[in-house]
Amino acid sequence: MPSTAITANRLLDGAVIYLTADGDWTERLADAAVADGKDAEAALLAVAEAQARAGTVIGPYAFKVDIAEGFPTPLGQREAIRTLGPSVRTDLVPQTAPN
Repeated sequence: MPSTAITANRLLDGAVIYLTADGDWTERLADAAVADGKDAEAALLAVAEAQARAGTVIGPYAFKVDIAEGFPTPLGQREAIRTLGPSVRTDLVPQTAPN
């Protein structure tokens, strides 16, 4: 079973963010908490959903990652694109590497 990480959008500015092990959010996938197994995933998702109910984030969900060179790497195309940032008007928001 692949590992998972939790993503959402920050309500304040819509930025793509990832849940960290200490329950905070980061814009860097490299700093995201990685869950191995359904129970660990459910625990992380519960933290994210509580923050969504509190109005901090919107739309949290789990996505599959692989660990490459010690860092989580998204397995799906959608998450790979979200990790890099907007794919339009890149002159306004520079794309960055996921790690």
